[in-house]
Amino acid sequence: MTSPSEAMTFHIFTTGCKANQWDSHVVSDALMKSGFDHGQVETCDLIVINACSLTNRAETDARRFIQRARQLNSTAKIALVGCHAQAYPSRDFGADLVLGQEEKFNVDRYRTEGGRFVAGGRSLSMEKAPVGGGQEGKTRFFFKIQDGCNKFCSYCIVPYARGAARSRPFEEVSTTMQSLREKGINEVVLTGIDMAAYHDPTSGNDLTGILRLFETADTPPRIRLSSVDPEYIDEAFVSVVAGSTKLAPSIHMPVQSGSDRVLRRMGRRHGSDFIREVVKKLTSRVRTVGIGMDIMAGFPGEDESAFEETYRFVEELDICYLHVFPFSPREGTKAAHMDGQVPEPTKRARVRRLKALDARKREAFSRRFVGEKLVIIPEGKVRSDGFMRGFSENYLSVYVAFQKTLENKLVEVTIRGIENGKLIGG
Repeated sequence: MTSPSEAMTFHIFTTGCKANQWDSHVVSDALMKSGFDHGQVETCDLIVINACSLTNRAETDARRFIQRARQLNSTAKIALVGCHAQAYPSRDFGADLVLGQEEKFNVDRYRTEGGRFVAGGRSLSMEKAPVGGGQEGKTRFFFKIQDGCNKFCSYCIVPYARGAARSRPFEEVSTTMQSLREKGINEVVLTGIDMAAYHDPTSGNDLTGILRLFETADTPPRIRLSSVDPEYIDEAFVSVVAGSTKLAPSIHMPVQSGSDRVLRRMGRRHGSDFIREVVKKLTSRVRTVGIGMDIMAGFPGEDESAFEETYRFVEELDICYLHVFPFSPREGTKAAHMDGQVPEPTKRARVRRLKALDARKREAFSRRFVGEKLVIIPEGKVRSDGFMRGFSENYLSVYVAFQKTLENKLVEVTIRGIENGKLIGG
């Protein structure tokens, strides 16, 4: 290992989901243990792009970053790793090194190499959780406990980019959670590609089972789930959410459409009525629950009638927010070659309408809590207006007057009102 004065430096750029953020944390930890230090793009020896493959926009982001990195630092080795590398290894955008999902966690081993190193097939392993280390600058810690997907929705490249569903053993999950608590982490976000597929290989416990075990285990005081497929949300799961002293009452669901016809073409296993029942179960049992949904606009075959079905469906639901995005054809998926492709201007118009609806949903949900008490974990950064932000248990952004001593603490605040679209606590 090199001495501290001779240490090589690296910079890592991440696009995509919270699971990617975890993966970048693991890659960074491995590089640090092999003698690297963090560095700036302009001066570092190794630049790593952990790139998402989900959309055309994600691909554009990776390409532009590589082009910019070349301009800023012509001597650095550039490695393109992760989902994009696994799904589309030949589209390297001029990177020196392409590493798939297995190989990216050993980037230092390939550092002196050039070319593509991508294991084929879908039988990928689950990397070990690093002991120690943090996610720099993060109030919430993203911890991946599940990876891969077996669902093969017609629009999605993820089963090819992430491999088959697999789960981190609960013993390792529990040990890591205890370590995070000891390090003063107050909120951990459990992430995965298909969290509903979690299955402890030793005990057989599913996601609901391990959430029950967390109640009496040594863990951070707040546990949040990143996303859960709605088909998994049954009475047992809702009971755990309703009765938990640790689990944050915020549920994000990949719903995608409110049109049953479109859902069938997508290969989704739920219908619109099923989603209505899931929302009703959650809101009737958990008064403060904040429910978010992924909604896709412009899927092939989504005519005006189908889009209006989706719009009305979302409009009527008692939810907190939407994550709206246009359909993006991905090479290797069924939907990329389906008939009924929707023109890009139409997609953009539908996205705008749904985002306007999202804004109204967020404001209406926020107004419910004016005068009530919420618990936030403020971030340390002071904003230009003198406030600092923290997320409540139901994932509302709340702003309080900046006090450095509040950073990363569980702080109960009373919501005084809404100013310039922001919830103000005090």
